[in-house]
Amino acid sequence: MAVLLLQLMGPMQAWGLQSRFDIRDTGREPSKSGVVGMLASALGRSRSEPIDDLAALRMGVRVDREGVLMRDFQTTMSVPKAAGGEFGTVTSDRYYLSDGAFLVGLEGERSRLETVSQALAIPRWPLYLGRRAMPPAEPLLVGNGELMDTTLETALQNHQWLHDYTHNPSRPAKVRLLIEVTPNDAHKAGVTVERRPDQPVTFMPPTHTIRYVATKFIPLPPEDRGGE
Repeated sequence: MAVLLLQLMGPMQAWGLQSRFDIRDTGREPSKSGVVGMLASALGRSRSEPIDDLAALRMGVRVDREGVLMRDFQTTMSVPKAAGGEFGTVTSDRYYLSDGAFLVGLEGERSRLETVSQALAIPRWPLYLGRRAMPPAEPLLVGNGELMDTTLETALQNHQWLHDYTHNPSRPAKVRLLIEVTPNDAHKAGVTVERRPDQPVTFMPPTHTIRYVATKFIPLPPEDRGGE
């Protein structure tokens, strides 16, 4: 097993979990389905192609900077009604995260991660942070996409802090670390485990199942391990 690290940073991100009709939500950190969708785009896969190999990657997220939850009220004109007939106007509430910074780790077979890393370096299709209007502000690959021979937890805990966040005087004492676990880990003491409906099965039609995510808080590393 190997680990590939990504940095997801941008002025706006949206990682919907339960978006329905006129309300488009966002989670507080990148979703598994959103990240897998980004990998599929980099590889040039259509929405109808299998994603089993990408969905099998184990994912973790370190929240280096919590995004600020924002709401955008939108009005769309000339939308055809589902029942047919006259065109109508649709209003929607769209939530997103502003100025979030996330270190994402993917753990899996080395050959599979090498293919993913090469695709992210030269993506076939444009990449975005949850929605097409939200491109990344920084290159996604950490360390030029070099793989790490370590565990997912170790890679996320030991990597230097993203960008200039460590030198921010308002930085918190601890940050969140979210690691994908097996159902059996849900019974372990000392961590909070929740069920999330963001394990992708297919993108056409959109089909998801449950995955288990353990959350804990880890301290910030020393100042001299921060970014420039």
